[in-house]
Amino acid sequence: MPEITTRDGARIFYKDWGQGRPIVFSHGWPLTADDWDAQMMFFGAQGYRVIAHDRRGHGRSSQTWDGNEMDTYADDLRALVEALDLKDAIHVGHSTGGGEVARYLGRHGTDRASMAVLIGAIPPVMVRKESNPEGTPIEVFDGYRKLLLDDRAQTYIDVPAGPFFGFNRPGAKVSEGLIRKWWLQGMMGGVKAHYDCIKAFSETDFTEDLKSIDIPVLLLHGDDDQIVPIQAAALKAIKLLRKGTLKVYPGLPHGVATTHADLVNADMLAFFEGRPVEGAHAGERALEPAE
Repeated sequence: MPEITTRDGARIFYKDWGQGRPIVFSHGWPLTADDWDAQMMFFGAQGYRVIAHDRRGHGRSSQTWDGNEMDTYADDLRALVEALDLKDAIHVGHSTGGGEVARYLGRHGTDRASMAVLIGAIPPVMVRKESNPEGTPIEVFDGYRKLLLDDRAQTYIDVPAGPFFGFNRPGAKVSEGLIRKWWLQGMMGGVKAHYDCIKAFSETDFTEDLKSIDIPVLLLHGDDDQIVPIQAAALKAIKLLRKGTLKVYPGLPHGVATTHADLVNADMLAFFEGRPVEGAHAGERALEPAE
């Protein structure tokens, strides 16, 4: 399997398909590069080079005891970019992967990047606190930690069968295959990394990362996202980005890139090609210098 080795010896699995301008995909918790099947196939056919890795502790990458936090995730992504000598890259991140992309661009700069897309992404910060009253209470994340230790396998059925894809909504068309695929990806990873990652995706503050990003960023977010509620995420993130564009999908869930791949792919393609994204609007801080 293709892989790189990081400075601390972790092996990071990746897929690298096609030729052309590179798009690098960062997946959500507790998934793998396989979560990007619909995007890898679509953009590969459009003439892009498509790359996706399994985050450390996830999928086919090393299950490390340490390093399961955003700074190391960002450093691993940088190691991949440098190993493949990627330039003018587009970075796409979903959920936790959106945080990984934001921290990567904030920590390592944009010398090898030209655009980014954050889908249902966790920035600026998920957890509720005095400065983030719209956030999710810490007790929710403590509950996830308990479920993970009590019965990880059942948790990885309940999440996709319920809020992740919006299958718990009246009239939802439930796909048993998607539920099983989600479960399989989750069970490929390590419980220690997945446990630690809950803290990473819930408590990491990406405010300064977002402010520092000087390339165009497209935010795509469903307003019925039950995992990363939009009020504390995209609606705040758009106000922090210098060159941000936001599109809200009415009634769509957290897993929108899978449930509505045709819609998401079309909007991303328009963005990549410099065309207007229908229904999107520029952020209030667009083209302004970072504070």
